[in-house]
Amino acid sequence: MTATMNDTPDATPQSSPSPAAEPAVKKEKKEDSFPVFLIKLVLVVAIFRSFIFSPFNIPSESMLPRLENGDYLLAAKWPYGYSSYSLPFSAPILPKRYFASQPERGDVVIFKAPPGNDIDYIKRVIGVPGDTVQMIGGVLHLNGKAVPKVKQPDFVIPVSPNTDCLSAEFAVTEADGRQTCHYPQFRETLPSGKSYNVLDLGQRSVDDTVPVLVPEGQLFLMGDNRDNSMDSRFPAMEGGGIGLVPQDNLVGRATVMMWSTDGSANWFLPWTWFSAARWDRIGGTF
Repeated sequence: MTATMNDTPDATPQSSPSPAAEPAVKKEKKEDSFPVFLIKLVLVVAIFRSFIFSPFNIPSESMLPRLENGDYLLAAKWPYGYSSYSLPFSAPILPKRYFASQPERGDVVIFKAPPGNDIDYIKRVIGVPGDTVQMIGGVLHLNGKAVPKVKQPDFVIPVSPNTDCLSAEFAVTEADGRQTCHYPQFRETLPSGKSYNVLDLGQRSVDDTVPVLVPEGQLFLMGDNRDNSMDSRFPAMEGGGIGLVPQDNLVGRATVMMWSTDGSANWFLPWTWFSAARWDRIGGTF
């Protein structure tokens, strides 16, 4: 009798892998996954820091009152485009700046300066290409016009391991015994309407400067602590001023404060990590 299709077996029986082989295969996959995970993690962090946000800490008081020594902020990397300075360790991979755009007056920017120095600096953009910048009697002038400068209550900052008064004339002992620094504070308003506070510690040599025309591709940058900032008012030199800063040296724009400490924390005393934090500063935007 001829067999029908239904009489034919569905398939030839397959031999199953031996129990001893399975653990070996699984073990090999597990060992391969960890280095792959590390590579992916490094790539994600590198991309994030190079093209999205990167952390920066404030090591000085040149940007008081907005930024204090011990502040940690995130800088956005995309607003001004990308160059080798955008990459970790300033890796010389990108031959020029891509997707470049010009900062606006009043932006707080992170950049590399002076030439040959790989340290990050932070200042405020005051003059863009085509602007003429000059200080007259301690008042900022842009394109021949004085920038409004209005007196504000003194800026008060407690003395701490991160902060000491610039000189005795600014030192104050409060009623509760706390030591603080009181600095004269003013509100500047740029032609665009952007406002920010600056400190003016009295008559100084840089209260009067010659007019400077900002050329194409350059920026005139200043610290908000006008009498305690080596900025574009001074010639570029290591350990000194920064001169006019090439836009190609820009790293990013200050965006949000992610942490701030007065410097009193002790790594071996965990509770001081919290008592040293300046909680009121965390989360502030620019």
